[in-house]
Amino acid sequence: MRKIFASRFGAGLAVALVLAAPALAAEAQPLVSAQWLNSHRTEQNLVVLDIRSAIDGSKPGAFAQGHIPGSVHSDYDKAGWRVTRNNVPFMVPTTAELEKLIGELGIDENSHVVVVPAGVNVLDFGSAARTYWTLKYAGVANVSILDGGLAAWKAAGYKLATGAQAPSPAIFTATIDKSILALASDVETIGKSGGATLVDARPVSFFLGKEKAPAALAYGHIPGAIDVDSARFYDPAANRLKPQAALASVAGEIPAGAAVAYCNTGHWAATDWFVLHELLGRKNARLFAGSMVEWTSVASRPLESARTKWDDLKKKLGLGS
Repeated sequence: MRKIFASRFGAGLAVALVLAAPALAAEAQPLVSAQWLNSHRTEQNLVVLDIRSAIDGSKPGAFAQGHIPGSVHSDYDKAGWRVTRNNVPFMVPTTAELEKLIGELGIDENSHVVVVPAGVNVLDFGSAARTYWTLKYAGVANVSILDGGLAAWKAAGYKLATGAQAPSPAIFTATIDKSILALASDVETIGKSGGATLVDARPVSFFLGKEKAPAALAYGHIPGAIDVDSARFYDPAANRLKPQAALASVAGEIPAGAAVAYCNTGHWAATDWFVLHELLGRKNARLFAGSMVEWTSVASRPLESARTKWDDLKKKLGLGS
């Protein structure tokens, strides 16, 4: 009798495991299409996260005027995805801040979050990439970005909902993934001892020190860095990342091995990290989230720059940056 029960129990367990396997094995793809989202958006664990903000030109009330049905909104620029700490802006939130921010959006450890930018330019994609990185850093395993953003959803002819959409808060417990974050101390070590390629994701004018972000305290780039502008990964005509082969071609300029991407505030650099780590499988890529704003907050940290006295004079005369 025991043998029969054990046999039946074993068979039942095997069937259950087989039936459960697709759900367990399914991994969120880094990029999902509007078509995919339309067919999956009503699934129980899916959270569609609209992050539109002033960065992409969205005005207050844009979400209420039209959004993907069932989505929730979190203003990337104002909601707390980047915070000021020790007088340094745009830093990674603390664990407690992340748990509050993410949980209040109805996201927990079992959620599959689809981040929805406006889909208007590379700066806007950077908002999605930084949000994606932050969710991964906080321990949300399943995260995707809507390829082409809300613009792609509209172009596909799918309907929009209007009005407010208040999320149902969830209890979220963060599991911090330190493997994808480079601290300023890590970058200092790289500068002294090597071990990784520093990748500056800013336009070359910033890299050379011809201009700087308002929040950065000095011009130039971190010594030893190479410049791979995040815009090179982006197709402005299609308003989405370039095809895989084109991404690999640009990324091929970055030596094999570990890489640390940075920019001014960890925004542009999030795109470089997303391409390297998530799309091209370079799992030893990290994001220096504090970037130049944090790096230049300590005057003794080294910089390289091609800036000249003439550049300074032009700025004084109102003719340059």
